[in-house]
Amino acid sequence: MPSFARKVSAYFIVKDAARAIDFYKEAFGATEVFRMTDPSDGRIGHAELRFGETLMMLADEYPDFGALSPDAVGGSPVTFHMDTVSTDEALAQALSAGATMLRPATDQSFGERVAQVLDPFGHRWMLSQTIEQVTPEEMQRRWNEDMSA
Repeated sequence: MPSFARKVSAYFIVKDAARAIDFYKEAFGATEVFRMTDPSDGRIGHAELRFGETLMMLADEYPDFGALSPDAVGGSPVTFHMDTVSTDEALAQALSAGATMLRPATDQSFGERVAQVLDPFGHRWMLSQTIEQVTPEEMQRRWNEDMSA
């Protein structure tokens, strides 16, 4: 079966998108590409941010279209994975900008140093840095070993 997808981008909904854009710039070094403001009430109807090589989109809540933030639906099952140059530096910057630490930076058996934060808008972010190249077979072996210890 052919794949019609060329790429996948996240589109997330937040309460107070203008404040969220400022947070993502400060916490994660995002660059705002553009935004469209709803002329009827000032909400951001669409904005695009660049996180390194990745384009992400966001908007304010529009309940009439089913666009609800994590706060409105009791949280989100989605975690954004951010590949970083330094997990520790990214974590410090995110916390300084107002994120809440969920998991401190820790070296993982699968070859990454990982931390997890919750942003003020209800979205979880996994901050990750590759510290070792590990094959899938070695990852499984280590996991098996950890579980039997």
